[in-house]
Amino acid sequence: MGHNDHMDRQTDFVLRQMEEHDIRFVRLWFTDVLGFLKSVAIAPAELEGAFAEGVGFDGSAIEGYARVYESDMVARPDPSTFQQLPWRQQARGTARMFCDIALPDGSPSFADPRGVLKRALTRASDMGFTFYTHPEIEFFLLEQGRPGANPVPLDHGGYFDHTTLGQGTDFRRDAIEMLEQMGIAVEYSHHEAAPGQHEIDLRYADALTMADNIMTLRCVIREVAAAKGIHASFMPKPFTEYPGSGMHTHVSLFEGDTNAFYDATHEARLSAVGRQFVAGVLRHATEISAVTNQWVNSYKRLVEGGEAPAYSCWGRNNRSALVRVPMFGIDKQSSARVEIRSLDSACNPYLAYAVILRAGLAGIEGQYELPDEADNDVWALTGRQRMAMGIEPLPHNLDEAVRAMENSELVADTLGEHLFEHFLTNKRAEFEEYRAQVTPFELERYLRTL
Repeated sequence: MGHNDHMDRQTDFVLRQMEEHDIRFVRLWFTDVLGFLKSVAIAPAELEGAFAEGVGFDGSAIEGYARVYESDMVARPDPSTFQQLPWRQQARGTARMFCDIALPDGSPSFADPRGVLKRALTRASDMGFTFYTHPEIEFFLLEQGRPGANPVPLDHGGYFDHTTLGQGTDFRRDAIEMLEQMGIAVEYSHHEAAPGQHEIDLRYADALTMADNIMTLRCVIREVAAAKGIHASFMPKPFTEYPGSGMHTHVSLFEGDTNAFYDATHEARLSAVGRQFVAGVLRHATEISAVTNQWVNSYKRLVEGGEAPAYSCWGRNNRSALVRVPMFGIDKQSSARVEIRSLDSACNPYLAYAVILRAGLAGIEGQYELPDEADNDVWALTGRQRMAMGIEPLPHNLDEAVRAMENSELVADTLGEHLFEHFLTNKRAEFEEYRAQVTPFELERYLRTL
């Protein structure tokens, strides 16, 4: 069966679903360079044309998409991502599909983050691997304050609290039900350490499906929040005094049905491939940081002493490490995996998973040596001890991250020239604007004393 027969079957399936569920609108979803969801709505009558030719739109209106003289773009819906949107209660009959973005001649657009991840996955599959991810997505539920006001958490629960948290617990139940309706399997969910902070973990899937799922989850969470008159935020660090929101992601490579990270004889049960993958992530951690942690605010989370990593090292039970190798039963070969702890919930998941995969693959291709395990609290070591162990600090702010990324062949190659340059330009501008701001901290500290 050729690729086209498969597509035709999926297309027929979508067209049948449309009729059965009386779908009046289809939203074509795609993502801009910074990871914001974009949508073009079409009527059912236009769908067959959309499958055949794609739907044209003006790319210059989308962050990072087009240089002005080539602004025509085509959104090509991926029929395997067809799902009804369960929250449009009042306007029943809306569905969505994710799109791949192409240029008018049919070639893939250089600006499409989904295309970036697909290219990285092709690279992995040429080496015999499929890439699976399992994210733990944290976010805050806040009272609907006026814009610019200080955030107020919805509750004062703590880690795994099962008190009657009222709105927060209801919220998670409704959100999970909606995700399940859209075919997204939730592993579990709980209240996190900070007031108003929640976590939803998605069941592992291949990285492309998962990146689509993360985009859907963010959309669902916001819709459910809006319906309840509360505000959901994926901002990495809304409160100085509470932990930030990470998106720790467990990753593994499979060769067919075999977990390529598993080795029963190794003390951390990590195969040579797994060790080289981790070594790649550690060696390239600094240069991919602007993608995995892409906002000025991201670096308020990556400070010493929190649950978030500040150094590129690995460990087994080490919560301060960038990469943690979870312990699992000897018989649990399929669950061999490593956990990347730097990512935050506000990254662009397509780009973040692409750079992590490419960093890991670079480790396998270059047969990198895994440095020694950091088995104690990295923050307790002196700078000299860390240097002796080869433990690098992660960038302290977005500016350092951008400077590291500028010189990275790995990131340039992963993102492609256009997206790489655009991303850097955008982030430099963000940091410059931030650098010029006079903050409450400065006024409080200096206005009266200087």
